[in-house]
Amino acid sequence: MPKLKSNRAARKRFRVTGTGKIKRTKAYASHILTKKTSKRKRKLRRGTTVAGSDARRVKRMLGM
Repeated sequence: MPKLKSNRAARKRFRVTGTGKIKRTKAYASHILTKKTSKRKRKLRRGTTVAGSDARRVKRMLGM
């Protein structure tokens, strides 16, 4: 059976950590920033991990 291609859009959005967790950027940080507080915008800059229920699907998209 041939190798599966990884989803190129997913490749750009997710990273795998050394322990095998999937990192992602937070949503709601790209526009309409004037009404959001500085604290909220600052917290949106930080990355987070993908939820366990979604991790399996994301790993499949990444070709893992």
